[in-house]
Amino acid sequence: MKPQRDQLETLAAVIDAGTFDAAARRLGVTPSAVSQRVKALEQQLGRVLVVREKPIRATESGEPLVRLARQLALLEHDAGTQLGLDDGGTFAIPIAVNADSMATWLLPALARVTADRGITVDLHRDDQEHTAGLLASGAVMAAVTSQATPVPGCTSTPLGHMTYRPVATLEFAARWFATGTDAVSLALAPVVDFDRKDELQSRYLRSVAGDAQPPRHYVPASADFAQAVILGLGWGMLPDAQSAAARTAGRLVDLDTKAAVTVDLYWQQWNLRSDLLDAVAAAVLGEARATLS
Repeated sequence: MKPQRDQLETLAAVIDAGTFDAAARRLGVTPSAVSQRVKALEQQLGRVLVVREKPIRATESGEPLVRLARQLALLEHDAGTQLGLDDGGTFAIPIAVNADSMATWLLPALARVTADRGITVDLHRDDQEHTAGLLASGAVMAAVTSQATPVPGCTSTPLGHMTYRPVATLEFAARWFATGTDAVSLALAPVVDFDRKDELQSRYLRSVAGDAQPPRHYVPASADFAQAVILGLGWGMLPDAQSAAARTAGRLVDLDTKAAVTVDLYWQQWNLRSDLLDAVAAAVLGEARATLS
C-alpha cells in the first residue's frame, strides 16, 4: 500500500521536531493526530518506523520514507515556483557539514545563495567522515563529506581538499617538545581534540607514538578549537585556513613539517533535478574552487 502524503509529511515532521508534541505544533494539528498518522503508517507497512525515544529518530525502515517526504516537498516547492504559485515563503534545505568547512569557507557561499532565493539552511554539523551517513538516512539533502563514493541515489562532486598540520605555540613547543616531536614527548604533551569523533590528532599520534594516551582537552567548536591551540592548551591539527596567519606571525609553530594531512572533500546531494538544490550546489562548488586547494 502507498503511504499518503500527510502521513509522510507527519513522519518527517516528527523526526525533525524530535517529539510528537513539537511535530503537532509545527503541523498545526493535535499530538493525537500526529501519533495516529505515524501508527497508521506503521500498521499499513507492517514495520516500525520510529524509535520512540527523546529525540525520536527514524528506524532503518523509516529512513527511506523520511527521504521520500523531503524529496516530495522539494519538488512540490520547485513546481509551485515555476508555475508562479509560490506564496513567497521560504524553503529549508538541510545540509550536513564538517565544522572546519563551516568555519572557514562554506558560510559565504550559503549567504550569497540564500539572500534572494527564499532559502533557509539547516546545518547539521558532524565529522566529515560521518556526514554522508546523514545523507543516506534522509536527514539532509546534501553533505560536505570526505566520502567520494556516492551515497545510493546521490551524486558526488569533488570540492578540493583541506590541509591540516600539527601545530602549537612557541612556548608550548619549547616546554613539551624541547628535544623534538617523538614518541616520548607526544605521550606526555596535552593534545586538543574537537570531540570524540575527531581522529586527526589520534592518527598522527599512532603514527609516531603508537598507543600513547596523552592528556586530552575536548573543544567542540571549530573557532574555539583553534583558539585553544593558539592559547597554549595543547597541540592540535589545524587546517591551513585557520593556522596560516598565526604561523606567519610566529604565534604557532609546526611540530612536524612532514606530517601534513590532506583531507579530500566532496559535495554529495540527491540525484534529482531541483532549481533550489542546484542553486545551492553551484554556490558551494564555486566557493570551494576559489578557496580550497
